Amino acid sequence: MPAVPQPFIPESRRLTLEYPPHIRVGDADVMRLTLEVDTLGNVTPTAFVQGNIITGKIIQIPNVYDTHAVFAEARLDIAGLNVQPPDVQSESLTQGQSATFYWSIQPASAGTFRGTVWFDLRFVDKATGKESQQTISAQPVQIDANNFLGFSGGLARVAGGVGSIVGAVFGFPLADDILKWLYGRLKKS
Repeated sequence: MPAVPQPFIPESRRLTLEYPPHIRVGDADVMRLTLEVDTLGNVTPTAFVQGNIITGKIIQIPNVYDTHAVFAEARLDIAGLNVQPPDVQSESLTQGQSATFYWSIQPASAGTFRGTVWFDLRFVDKATGKESQQTISAQPVQIDANNFLGFSGGLARVAGGVGSIVGAVFGFPLADDILKWLYGRLKKS
């Protein structure tokens, strides 16, 4: 009598996406997609950068680690932004292991950019080498790139620095008058 295959118990995990909703033209920022083990269903996603948008959902991964090599794959499709790395990222996945994917994003112009973060699982049968792929998540993202008076982020910071220096130079004569007045009051006392 042939052996009856045991049922595969799904492994519960949390898939969390963190990204900036706003970015200055010329600046770079980071998007992060994390697959974490969620044994009790109570993993709370937390932001690494305050103000970033965080989305999370529980996913079930079939527990086929004994018979298959499992790969987590992620990619970011968004037009108008310089994305690094631009291709699919892949990580080998084992039972209980987390996986994290990062993208550096940088807008070249102002505007609203919409895209999708894709997360797939690829299974390779250890005995036959046969591959199969399953899309687990396709999360939409929207990032607004803006500039200050037509300046890029770097140029706006330089203008702010120059403004601070000019303010300090014009503020010194006033500070000199205040010090003379205080010195005069202290001398009379």
